[in-house]
Amino acid sequence: MGERRESKKRETRQRISDVATELFLARGFDAVTLDEIAAAANVSKMTVFNYFARKEDLMLDRQDDLKLLFFREAIRARPKGQSPIAELRVLMGKLREQKHSFSRFDRQTTDFWRFVAASPSLEARLRELNDEAAEGLAIELAGPKPDGLTRLAANMIVLTVHTARQEAVRVFVHGGSTKKANAAFFALIDQGFAAIHGMLADPTRRV
Repeated sequence: MGERRESKKRETRQRISDVATELFLARGFDAVTLDEIAAAANVSKMTVFNYFARKEDLMLDRQDDLKLLFFREAIRARPKGQSPIAELRVLMGKLREQKHSFSRFDRQTTDFWRFVAASPSLEARLRELNDEAAEGLAIELAGPKPDGLTRLAANMIVLTVHTARQEAVRVFVHGGSTKKANAAFFALIDQGFAAIHGMLADPTRRV
């Protein structure tokens, strides 16, 4: 019974998010009200708030991915002796093989990221999620009181992902194929991770 209830909640949440995204893309983020979303999804406005604390979260609904929770899980579960960055490289290789949406850039995903970039409120919320991701990574790397170097490394991981995503979108928009956009994404990921690995591996480089 509990499993069915949870399944129904997930379906309701997804339906609200899908309806909201469709309205946002058709009319613009600021032009759509929560009342309109609730009516289109056939739920009450309170139900919308039960699933999404903020309007921006209706569009940025894959927050586990945006907060890089799977990066943290990979670091936590890495084999003994494996460096965090080496483990993240393994993870990115798996995502690439799986053609995971996090690392795939096609018409749908590039349109999504261009839409987010065009909205100041969505960009502001994305920056908040990036800050949460960096804080969580720093704690995963070094415990509850990470030092300056660790915080720098965590922020660089987040910045690497963000910059690689922007470059992939740029490549696709300027006439590149999905293959070229994906290659651009992973090339910058590799370069960024290499720099972070070198920084963490050099004990003389403290902040």
